[in-house]
Amino acid sequence: MHKLSIPQSVVDRVIARRGKEHIYGDLVPAKTALVVVDLQNAFMLQGVAHSPCAMAREVVPNVNQLAKAVRATGGKVVWIQTAFREESLEDWSVLHGMSLPDRTSKRIEALTPGSKGYELWAELDAKPDDIFVEKLRFSAFIQGSSNLEQVLRSHGIDTVLITGTVTSVCCESTARDAMMLNFKTVMITDGNAAATDFDHNGALIGFYLTFGDIMSTDLAVSCLERNALKMAAE
Repeated sequence: MHKLSIPQSVVDRVIARRGKEHIYGDLVPAKTALVVVDLQNAFMLQGVAHSPCAMAREVVPNVNQLAKAVRATGGKVVWIQTAFREESLEDWSVLHGMSLPDRTSKRIEALTPGSKGYELWAELDAKPDDIFVEKLRFSAFIQGSSNLEQVLRSHGIDTVLITGTVTSVCCESTARDAMMLNFKTVMITDGNAAATDFDHNGALIGFYLTFGDIMSTDLAVSCLERNALKMAAE
């Protein structure tokens, strides 16, 4: 698991701006979705992955724990899968122009729908009644990437818990865009994975200071369960 390192000075700045360390501790479980980004074989399975992130395998138990808690308290679980589509060679030519030809070929092979790489990691506790969304860009929310925004709004979701891989690319991009589309957004500190602790912590710090909240799995589950009980008693 990543070694979390959020300087106290960052926490102090957050409290000075928002009045508390965790602004979304009062989240409404029935309006909350767990969004799991790119926990696919393309990023996790040796021999298949075009861009493997070893830490991604370690966060799977936490993601499963969160999924169980979100379902139990009335929220939604959303599994995001990145896909390669032929048209992206033109309409996202900048990405492919930044990669060596052999890396582009590996990416295409790993992320083509129907391939082994496209599939979700086998140990994820995905259920048939969960929501499955395909995305075409790093962010699931950016225009032309997916229909995630519309799907969430159709279910009355106003809060998203972001998990997946990698913290500093697809997860952070999705989380920042979620906030800018007016979703209350939380990045799960031990439910996201990056190549290094440095990358992971840097992404969390930047997000926390300006875009939303960060919580551990245990804290997020505690908030869900506490608030569900409170609302049931009202």
